[in-house]
Amino acid sequence: MALNKVEICGVNTSKLPLLNDKEKEELIARIKAGDEKAKEEYIKGNLRLVLSVIKRFSNSNENADDLFQIGCVGLIKAINNFNPDMMVKFSTYAVPMIIGEIKRYMRDNNSIRVSRSLRDTAYKAIYAKEGYVREHLKEPTVQEIADEIGIAKEDIVFALDAIQTPVSLYEPVYNDGGDALYVMDQISDKTNKEENWVEDLELEAAMKRLGEREKYIIELRFFQGKTQMEVAEEIKISQAQVSRLEKHALAKMKQYLS
Repeated sequence: MALNKVEICGVNTSKLPLLNDKEKEELIARIKAGDEKAKEEYIKGNLRLVLSVIKRFSNSNENADDLFQIGCVGLIKAINNFNPDMMVKFSTYAVPMIIGEIKRYMRDNNSIRVSRSLRDTAYKAIYAKEGYVREHLKEPTVQEIADEIGIAKEDIVFALDAIQTPVSLYEPVYNDGGDALYVMDQISDKTNKEENWVEDLELEAAMKRLGEREKYIIELRFFQGKTQMEVAEEIKISQAQVSRLEKHALAKMKQYLS
C-alpha cells in the first residue's frame, strides 16, 4: 500500500492545512451553530489525522485511497458527535472512531471470512494478555490466558491464528503535541463495549489533573494493585502519607468527573 504519494483521492497531502488550537475552538463553535462552511474547513484541517491513522494499516493489501475515504467517513462521524464539554482533545476522540470505521471496512471487505465468535475469542485473549502483562510485568502462557477467560487453550491458539494481524491494545498510532494515542480494539465483553471508551478517556483526563507523585500513587494502588504499605516502601514515605495523598488525589479526580 503506497502511502508516500503526494495525492490521495485527489487531495494534495503536501498542502493540507494545519489548524491551531484557537482556530479549532472557533470552528467547533460555528459547527455546533450549524455552519456547514466551518464544518468543511474543520474536515480539511483534520485530514492529516486520517493520514496518520491509515499509516498504521500500511502492511495491509488495502488501497490507500480506499482507506483514506473510509477514514474520512470516521472523521466526519467524530465531528458530528464531538462534544467539547467533555474536555478531551478532538484527536483523542476522533482517532478510535477513524480506526473503528477502517477496521469495519477491512472486516467486511475481507475475502477470507473469520467468524464473529473466532474474532471475539482472539480479542478477548489479546485483552487478557495485556492485562496480565500490566499486572505481572511478564508475558503469560497460553494456559494462563485460557484460565483467565475460561476458554480452552486450543481454541485460543486457533482463534489467534485465524485473525490476520493481532496487535497490542497499546500500540501507538498517532502523536498529538507529544501525547501518544494508542489502539483501543473493540473487545466483545461486559467491561469493554464500544460505548464505554469515552469514560476511559475521561478517567485519563482526570489523572492528568494530579501532581506527579499523586498520579504515581494512584497508578501503583489501582492499576498495579499494590497495598499502601508497598507503595510507601517504594516511594520512601510513610503509609499515613500515602493514605493522605491517595485520598486527596481521589477527591480531585472525583471533583473533575462529577
